[in-house]
Amino acid sequence: MIIHEYGADQKDTIILLHGGGLSWWNYREAAELLRSEYHIILPVLDGHANSDRPFTTIEDNASEIISFIDEHLNGSVLLIGGLSLGGQILLEMLSQRGNLCSFALVESAAVIPSRMTNALIAPFFGSSYSLIRNRRFARMQFQSLHIKPDLFDDYYRDTCQIKKRDMIAFLKANTSYKLKDTIRKSSAKIHICYGERETGEIRKSAEAICREIPSCKLHSLKGLYHGEFSMNHADMHADAIRQIIHEG
Repeated sequence: MIIHEYGADQKDTIILLHGGGLSWWNYREAAELLRSEYHIILPVLDGHANSDRPFTTIEDNASEIISFIDEHLNGSVLLIGGLSLGGQILLEMLSQRGNLCSFALVESAAVIPSRMTNALIAPFFGSSYSLIRNRRFARMQFQSLHIKPDLFDDYYRDTCQIKKRDMIAFLKANTSYKLKDTIRKSSAKIHICYGERETGEIRKSAEAICREIPSCKLHSLKGLYHGEFSMNHADMHADAIRQIIHEG
C-alpha cells in the first residue's frame, strides 16, 4: 500500500481515505493543518494513480488497510476519516474490526445499492473512457464535481493514470456497497456527514447508517455539494476532526 505521511510518528495517528477517482491530495490541505498535532497517514486506495494494487473489492481494500494498521500502528489508531468510496471502505473496516479506531468521520458514503446505475457503468465507461485524457472534457467533468480550481492539475494528472478496469471496478463497488450488520459491534464514536446540496441518495444513506448505528452522530453540512467539506473547506474539516477528538 502506498501512503503519504505528515507529522511526527510518535503522535496519535489519523488515517484519511480519499474518494473514488481522486487520490491522497483529497486530504492534503487538511493534513498540513493537522500535522503539528497528529501523525497523518493518507493512503492511496487500490486501483488509483500510483497505487501498487488493482482495485478488487471494498472488502479487500478494507482488509489491506487493517493489515497495515496491525503491522505498523499496533492494531488501532485515534481517528479514521473517509470520503465517498473512502467512507465506504472505512465503514467496511469498522464492520471487520470494531475496535480499529476511537473515532470515525464518514463523509458522503453511499450504502443503498443502485442496481440501475451499477448496470450502466461498464457500457458507459467502455465507450467513453478515452475522453478522460481530453483536457477540455476533464475540465468540464472537474467543474461538475464542484472541486476548487487549484486542484485541477492533481485531478487531471491522476485521473489519466487510472486504468479502465480499475475505474469500472471501483465505481461498480461504490454503487453496490451495502452496510454490514457487524458495524453495530463497533466501539468507535462514529460521525456521519453529508452536504445539504448532495443527491437524495447520499442523504438517505447517511440516515440509514445512523438507523443501523443509533449511537452515531449525523451532521448536515449547509450549502455543500459532494466532497466539498474535505476538499474545498479543509480548515472546517480539520476543525471538525479536532472537535470530535476533544469532545471524546
